[in-house]
Amino acid sequence: MIPPIEEELRQGLVELGLFATDQQLNLLLSYLLLLDKWNASFNLSGVVEINSMVSRHLLDSLAINAHLQGSVFVDIGSGAGLPGIPLAILNPENHFILVDSNGKKTRFLFQAKTELGLANIDVENCRIEHYQSTQQIDMVMCRAFSALGDAVSKSQHLLEKEGKFLAMKGRYPEDEIAALPNCFEISKTTKLEIPGNDSERHLIEVVKKC
Repeated sequence: MIPPIEEELRQGLVELGLFATDQQLNLLLSYLLLLDKWNASFNLSGVVEINSMVSRHLLDSLAINAHLQGSVFVDIGSGAGLPGIPLAILNPENHFILVDSNGKKTRFLFQAKTELGLANIDVENCRIEHYQSTQQIDMVMCRAFSALGDAVSKSQHLLEKEGKFLAMKGRYPEDEIAALPNCFEISKTTKLEIPGNDSERHLIEVVKKC
């Protein structure tokens, strides 16, 4: 099972223009196997075939790697650790805080952090509006969390003025963008091309203006 998954991951990283060491590649694969194992009992992901998880989870998450700016990132509604864990594996010099209010999901995140030895990850089991950081956050990100306006409203206390929020979406969320709170505006939108997945994907970058 592993060789074809590894080859798909290697090829996908090349197509995304990303480099991973053998150790990072092994960590990404180990994370995927751990997710597959837990998913059978805890329903962490709607994707049940491990072969589909390479493109729909790993490569999808890593597709936003080039858009990261700074060194401290918060992944809200992290769920099974997406996009936070794959990004943390590829960026060991940066710090990622994974926030989720679901206990079974944060138990998985703690297990992944421990089993994979990811010292650059912190896990917080709470609602995002209750999370308080002791350090400056460079970017907040989310993937399949909630409507854009709701996501930025709940996490705005984590961002300084001109701080940025990255939202991974499927179809271009025109209605959600139109409903953004006054203090936020779109700074960039990017259509993402995910190797092995032809579903429509967009990255919406929002900046806090006040």
